[in-house]
Formats: sequence, structure tokens, C-alpha cells
Amino acid sequence: MAPSAACQLSLESPVTLVRGCAAARAQRLAKLGIRTVRELTCWYPHRYIDLSNRASCAQAPLGEVVSVVGRLEGVRQKQPRPGMHIIEAAVVDESGAMALVWFKQPWLINSLHPGDRVCATGKVAFSYGMRQMSSPMIEVLGSGEDAPRQGMVPVHRACEGLSAAWMRRLVANALNQLGDLPDPLPAALRAQRGLMGRKAALRAVHFPASARQLEQARRRLAYEEVLRLQLEMMLRRNRELAGARPVAHAVGRASALLERSLPFELTQDQRRAVAEIQGDMQAPRPMNRMLLGDVGCGKTVVAAFALALAADSGCQAALMAPTEILARQHAGTLGPLLQQAGVSSALLTGSTPAAKRRALLEELAAGRVQVLFGTHALIEDDVRFARLSLAVIDEQHRFGVGQRAALRGKGEGCDLLVMTATPIPRTLALTLYGDLDTSVMRQRPGNRPPVTTQLISRGSRRIAYEAIREELAKGNQAYIVCPLVGLSSKQRREAAEDGRMGGALRGEGELANLKAAREEAAYLAAKVFPNARVGLLTGDMPPAQKAQVMEDFASGQIQVLVATTVVEVGVDVPSATVMMIEDADRFGLSQLHQLRGRVGRGQSPARVFLVADPGDDDALRARMEAVVSTDDGFALAQADLAARREGDVLGSRQHGDAHLRLVNVADDAELVSLAHGDARAILAADPGLTAPEHAALAAELRAVFANTDDECSKGA
Repeated sequence: MAPSAACQLSLESPVTLVRGCAAARAQRLAKLGIRTVRELTCWYPHRYIDLSNRASCAQAPLGEVVSVVGRLEGVRQKQPRPGMHIIEAAVVDESGAMALVWFKQPWLINSLHPGDRVCATGKVAFSYGMRQMSSPMIEVLGSGEDAPRQGMVPVHRACEGLSAAWMRRLVANALNQLGDLPDPLPAALRAQRGLMGRKAALRAVHFPASARQLEQARRRLAYEEVLRLQLEMMLRRNRELAGARPVAHAVGRASALLERSLPFELTQDQRRAVAEIQGDMQAPRPMNRMLLGDVGCGKTVVAAFALALAADSGCQAALMAPTEILARQHAGTLGPLLQQAGVSSALLTGSTPAAKRRALLEELAAGRVQVLFGTHALIEDDVRFARLSLAVIDEQHRFGVGQRAALRGKGEGCDLLVMTATPIPRTLALTLYGDLDTSVMRQRPGNRPPVTTQLISRGSRRIAYEAIREELAKGNQAYIVCPLVGLSSKQRREAAEDGRMGGALRGEGELANLKAAREEAAYLAAKVFPNARVGLLTGDMPPAQKAQVMEDFASGQIQVLVATTVVEVGVDVPSATVMMIEDADRFGLSQLHQLRGRVGRGQSPARVFLVADPGDDDALRARMEAVVSTDDGFALAQADLAARREGDVLGSRQHGDAHLRLVNVADDAELVSLAHGDARAILAADPGLTAPEHAALAAELRAVFANTDDECSKGA
């Protein structure tokens, strides 16, 4: 029976109006961020179970997902240590018994009753001499039921007090109570792209009748996610630049002098990127460009041409970096080049002395400083430019959306160039940065030496240690990268109890041999390299201390630098020729590639040692071997994207990524490209989305992105 009009809900209705959502359940949903019907219906299943694959306890095939019907017995809860809850039970049928185990779900103990006739569905493994299911779905059968209902059963992520079964019930009730649901996609667009209607797609993605119907629903909703995000980003950019008077820059003396002063020839990729950037800056509209480059492709030099072009036009430029180390390096590298081209520059960071800061800001406001390098200090309120026409943001994914906008907002119609040394697959770039044009750089300068990468076991560290000693004897330097800063008191206590000091928690409470930088630096200095000067660099050090450590390393006073991933970005020491990455399996492929890019910056060949024990983990071994076999950052980023979330590849969550629940940017390349092109076409024909056929789409954008402005202003 259809719900009455009085019971019908909209997507913006509070979740408390959904049948079965009592106050206590609403509070638990709120902890998951679910307060409206929209948020509930967008709480998509994270997997589906096919109940049609039945087996007995004794004959259930290992490695397959099956359903076993029997009597529930032996329910008990264990707590081997605080915070670790394990529930164990067994399902018993005529052929025997199968063990059932759940981790970190203590609330399940209240819903598992010995003697109940149940259907347990999950992947079968063999452990402790018997078949076992880990975290199976349990369905209690009625007295007259010999089997569960057939079909694909959705499994929604649950929480304490809200089982997967209850989540499934609440979603079903919400879908049944939904009234007329305007479709934000115009009918003509749905027909052109072969997409099903929205309400049908929502029901099918939660309760599919078949795998084919599920894929059709996912495709429709994923396309809508990308289209919404693309439109919002493009509209946001248009609003930010509305009425602005950009500078149509003109190439002049500074640009010409810069090219003549370079001690090397630009690569073809660099020349193409420079031409694209200069073309944008000479146009009578603000530039919005991303410079995507692999490690060592020379993006910084390309940025120098943009800085010089701003000076050629009598304007100013700013280059903002995420760390003081990198900002100082840019100032030290590009400053002299710009000076030879007749362009003045300065550096502003959080550690700039007060008196020097006041004098610098006066020079800046008067227009006598043409290029300002710096960190987040550049976006403080008292930093004022006479005429800022170019904002360059390095490692842009490390800044929040609001921070990037704050720098650009210091100049009317300001051109924007964002750079990243993290190679991003095209589909990911389109998805998260669809409002930016892109310049891609893959080609490395021909004079760069080779960098070889080798995978070694933890028991073979002596190989890396010996290589480091060889390089130190030649007067070169080494990095040793660790995944942690130091062990907490809790980790120390647990490691000591386990007899393995130096370990850290991983997985379901197992101790792994994760190296911590502080402990490792002390050990290496005392036991492994007693005749070398060993330094330590971690992200939690004060900026001045980090800068001093890097200055000591760059000058050769420190020979072996033990560090966390703070060295991932921008640190450039030509005499660093060897790197050892501890627990390399804890890093993503793109991050390993970034770290590897810190060596081989001079004229000598370089070596990188990945310390890990993949064992019989084929997926982990394949990841490590991918880094060993290729130095193509874009290929590694694509592989990383296939295995990890896109925000993890970037190293930081972007505001748009929160709106991508169903999109798989590794597999949905065609879908992303279609949605990107459609968004551009829609706004080209209807810039304000005021046409009648776009009314529902405009309303959808307002509803979905209602709070995004506040989020963006906080940054990331």
C-alpha cells in the first residue's frame, strides 16, 4: 500500500519522521552524520550479499561467500585488552559447526541469542582447525522458515545500537515514505546519457533486483555526483571572479632576461607549460590553471616565468608554499634568477622577525617588492599588495579551499596557478579540479642521473646500511624515512608487554615493527653510524628548528637525516644520493614516489631502499614491485588510485571529495569525462541555471552545497 500524502517526506525532511526512527535511533544516526532523509538515503550499502549461494557447515567452500542455515550456539564476548571487543559464536547444522567471529562490535552481543535458528552469510576461511566466518551477516529465521529470502541483500555500515538490519529497515522505510521526487537531471540529458530516473535509482542502489540493475543505478547516481560537483566548482569560480578586472599581461624585458639567464635548456614539456601559462595570463580573463608534474620535471622554473610576466606588467606576484622549508627553498632558488631578470623578491614566513616584517610589508604595499615568497603568513590580514595580479600555490592540495581563495582575493581579477608534485590521473584531476585548466609535465631534464630502487626485507637492512656508508665515504648524504614520529607511552607499554619494543599497533591489535623517527635516530647514531653526524627532522618540530636542521643538512653538517614524511615535499639537497624508507608498506605508491624524488637531485646516481616484508601478501608485493619497476609517477598514481581512496592519494581531503560517494575515479574515466563536458555545456548555455529545465538542478545544488561555503572558509 502506498503511503498517505500526510506521511510523504522530502529529501530535506528530518530523519525523525521516518517510521521506526525513534529518538534514540535518531541520536545514533546523528553520530554518523545522518540527520535528514537525504543523508539517510545517501548512506549507500558498502557491500551486497547474495543469499542464493547455500552450503552446509562441513562443505562450505573456502574463500567464497556463502549462506549457512543452522542453530546459533556458544555465544560469548572476549576483551583481550581495553578497547578490543571480540564476539565469538558458532552456527551448527546436521553436518557440523562453523565458527563465527566479530571484531569491535560489542553491541551485537545483545542481538545474538543461543538456540535461535539463523542464516549466517559471509566469506569462509579456515582457522584453528575449522571453517570460520569473520563478521558475517546474521538473519534470524522464523519458526517456519527453512531458508532466508533470496536475492541481493544490502549491507549498510552500522554503529553501536544500530545494526545493519536496522539500517536496512530505516532506509527502506524512508524510500517508501518519499513523495514526488524532482529529478535534477533534465529529461533530455537523461535520455542522451541513457540514465534511469532518480527515485528508481535510489531504490535500486539500496535494494537491487539484480547485479545489472545495481550497476545501472550506481552509474546514474555517480554521474549525478560528478555533474553536481563540477557545476558547483564552476559556478563558485564564476561568482568569485564576477565583475573583476583582470590584467592582460604582456611579455617584456624580465621574461626575456629570465630565459637568457637560465644555465640550462628547458625541456619540451617546460616550454609547452610556459606557453600555456603565458597565453592564459595575456588573455583578458583570469587564469585558472593547474601545473601537474612528475617529480623532478622542473615545475618551479616554469612558475618563475609566470612570476616574471607579472613583473613585466608592472604588477606583483605571490608564491605560497605549505612549509617554511619549501618557502625558503623557493626564495633561495628563484630569487637569484629573478634578480638577474631585474625582478625584486622577498620572503615572509611565520618566523620572520617583527621589525623585518613591518619593513617588508611597507615595501610590499608600496609596490617595491614585486614577488613575495612565503607560507600561510601571506594570507594574514595585514599583508597588502599594491597590485597583486598572480597567485601561485605550490603543493596546492595541502591548502584548504578557503586559504587558496584568501591569497587570490588579495588582488582583483588575480590569475591563479596551482602546482602539485603529486601526479594525478586525469580522471581524478577532472573530478576534484574540474574548474581548472591543466598543464601536464612528464619529461625530466636530460642531465638528471638515474635513481635505482630496491626492495629489501627488514632482516636485510645491512644492505642499505652498507650502501649509506659507501655514499658517506664519497662525501654524499643519506635520508632514512620512518612512518612515525615516536612511540606513545601506551605503545611503549603494550610493546614492552609483548616483548617487542619499537612496535606499534596495526590491524586488529597486532604489533608490527613500525620504525619511529626519534627512537631510530638515537639508535642509528649510537649503533649503526657512530662516526657520522645523524640528524632528526619531524613535522612537529617548531618551524625555526626544522629550518635549522634542513640548513645543517643542506650544508653537509648533518650526514644522515632521519625524518618523517616532512621531507616528502620540496627539500632539495643535491649531495643526497641514498634513501632508506622503513616500513615502506605503510605508504601509498604516490607517497613513496614523492619521497624517492628527494634523491638524485645532483649529478651522481642515487639509490632508494624500500624496507618491507610483503610475505605471501600478493597485493602488497605487487605494490612494492610497482615502485621498483617504474619511475613514472602518473602510472604509480593510477595504480595507487585503484587501491586507495582518492583523498589518500592526494594526502589530504578536498571539500569536493566528501560529495563523491559512488564515483570510482579509477574505473569511471568515461563517466567523469562525460559529466565534466556536460557541466561546461550546461553553463555555457545557461550561466545562471535560470532556465525552466534547470530549476530542479539549481535547487539540488543549493541543497547539497548549502554549508560548503562555511567549510571552505575554514580550509583543510
